[in-house]
Amino acid sequence: MSGALLTDLYELKMAASYLRHDMTGQATFSLFARKLPPSRGFLVAAGLAACLDFLESFSFDRDDLAYLAEVEKLPLETVESFKKLRFTGDVWAMPEGQVVYAGEPLLEVTAPIAEAQLVETVLLNHMTFQTSVATKAARCVLAADGADLIDFAFRRTQGIDAAMAVARATAIAGFSATSNVEAARRYGLQAVGTMAHSYIEAFSDERTAFETFALDHGGRTTFLVDTYDTVSGVRAAIDVVRRLRLPGTIGVRLDSGDLSQLARKARRLLDESGLQDARILASGGLDEYAIADMVAQNAPIDAYAVGTKVGVSADAPYLDSAYKLVEYDDRPMMKLSPGKITAPGKKQVFRGLDADVVGLRSEKAPAGHVPLLVAVMREGHRLTPAESLAEASKRCAADLARLPEAARALHEPVPPPVRQSPSLTRLCTQARAALAAA
Repeated sequence: MSGALLTDLYELKMAASYLRHDMTGQATFSLFARKLPPSRGFLVAAGLAACLDFLESFSFDRDDLAYLAEVEKLPLETVESFKKLRFTGDVWAMPEGQVVYAGEPLLEVTAPIAEAQLVETVLLNHMTFQTSVATKAARCVLAADGADLIDFAFRRTQGIDAAMAVARATAIAGFSATSNVEAARRYGLQAVGTMAHSYIEAFSDERTAFETFALDHGGRTTFLVDTYDTVSGVRAAIDVVRRLRLPGTIGVRLDSGDLSQLARKARRLLDESGLQDARILASGGLDEYAIADMVAQNAPIDAYAVGTKVGVSADAPYLDSAYKLVEYDDRPMMKLSPGKITAPGKKQVFRGLDADVVGLRSEKAPAGHVPLLVAVMREGHRLTPAESLAEASKRCAADLARLPEAARALHEPVPPPVRQSPSLTRLCTQARAALAAA
């Protein structure tokens, strides 16, 4: 499968019409979030790498063309025009890991209009989902106050591809590891894992299970201690560690009950046994709210494993995202529908200490501001090699550190203001006037 049919049918119909009428002018589409979910004071850009991979490989193969001709009954001339189609456009985008706000382009595509139209669906899919997850994960990072975070979402994500994207997006946000082994291999992440309750139950008793597992995997052992009684499980783990004199990193995992209270009990038992370096991992339906509560209680937890609620961005599972035509054949374009007005022209976002400014790409940055959108693709090819996840994660950490307290808030966050530049405001006025006179 080439990927060109990963689109909505109306995209194909519009593209066919453009080509039939020789509409080959350059079109610029802007992809952005109209507004933030009520529980979000910021977004973290993610998904760009997948978009660029898709654009570079975009084409219709023989099976695609046969389907369009035989099943969708597209005219032969249309099928023939699709046969040669490739993405030949330019892309400007927010680097992954960048904090962004509503109304700021995550990316802008400039290409012959049929090409730019056909790629809309996939670009929206990648950017919307991965940005949602990276944002949720970043909020967990802020809540954890320096503790490690691990992606445990694989078994609950809505599809295998989603699980891979989640592992990558959480790494951008600052997670230190993932349970997803294929994601660890593909993206150069650390894979981690403990054991399941079924493993404990398969043995005659908990201590035997721990000892067997430790002998098999002694260099990096974390004991799941809540299968029966958590405090007894911690004691059994301590006994095994001391008798076997296990090397490497030792830890216990708490997966149920009052995690703060149990963590304090576990820490006391571990310290009294001389295992001050042993780590405590908490898991079990966690999100930024649960993590923040445990941090507020001074729970001695070294790492949090989060799965379902981050993997599906449970409290904000989608963004009100859009991909809108803002320029065609050098003419500024805008939509005037109530509640969905779009600003015309190729954009740039300028970041200042107190507020962002959305302006025109052609204008200079206001004093004290820096441009955020960068050219990442020209004539269908990447301008630079793919950025490492470490670079994106470093960018995200720096942006999160600069976030205003109101935007960082877990409850009722308030994003900083975003205003238009005078040049963009003038262009909006001119475009409105031109549409009114048409």
